[in-house]
Amino acid sequence: MTEKITLSPKIKGIVCIVFSAFCFAFMNSFVRLAGDLPSIQKSFFRNFIALIFALIILLRSHTKIIPQDIKNLPLLITRALCGTVGILCNFYAIDRLDISDASMLNKMSPFFVIIFSYIFLKEKVNIWQGIGVITAFIGSLFIIKPTFTNMELIPSIVGFMGGMGAGAAYTAVRRLGQRGEKSAYIIFFFSAFSCVVTLPFLIFDFHPMDIWQLLSLLGAGLAATGGQFGITSAYRYAPGKEISVYDYSQVIFAALLGFFLFGQIPDGYSITGYIIICIAAVGMFIYNNHIAKPEKE
Repeated sequence: MTEKITLSPKIKGIVCIVFSAFCFAFMNSFVRLAGDLPSIQKSFFRNFIALIFALIILLRSHTKIIPQDIKNLPLLITRALCGTVGILCNFYAIDRLDISDASMLNKMSPFFVIIFSYIFLKEKVNIWQGIGVITAFIGSLFIIKPTFTNMELIPSIVGFMGGMGAGAAYTAVRRLGQRGEKSAYIIFFFSAFSCVVTLPFLIFDFHPMDIWQLLSLLGAGLAATGGQFGITSAYRYAPGKEISVYDYSQVIFAALLGFFLFGQIPDGYSITGYIIICIAAVGMFIYNNHIAKPEKE
């Protein structure tokens, strides 16, 4: 009689976050393929698809479309507001930068999760994790290339701000998970909030789309739905400092898609930034799993 294999919460979190990274890389590619459309319009369709899927899941599971606890409402609003800002910034950057650059700037979010978790969730951050955050910031400067001659400076800064917004959003997701809020409802609330916020802009500044652009945005919405469920589940299973390093697999997926779909090749400064940020992420991961382990025993 075979024994049932039980995965630990950490392993489940790793699987979810890699799946999420794969989906988000495709989402970024579909957003770029949609062409010259406003970021708000792209954001609306991306979130509308996620809203439909989340609503279906809630209805099929006979879950009430209200928070588990009314006290979770401020956190839900925080997650939705920061997530909406993060998406708009990310989409703006995707349309103006190489996909791998935009993805890596967005991947500053795990470092912001550590910072915000320390500030708001009182999760301890040691000296090595602090060094990792500073190192990652230095790496981001190689991608941003903060000079007045850099024509991509503004999109790079906006992309960086998108990573900050995502980090704040995922910190709220972490706390909501600790309070027992279900993933489907968190995604539903966020998607509905984002659609309501962007709808007025869409109505007054709607850009007609051809069939290819519509299909691209539908693809972005489907990919985003998979990524959203993956990342929400990941941070509910395990703390960000234990699994966030695996989120960087998105940059590999994004670089491959950017090369094959758009012929994009990152420059030397960007590649240097990727390496620095990944070294910081891997260093924190190794520390959390080996050096810090005896402290828990």
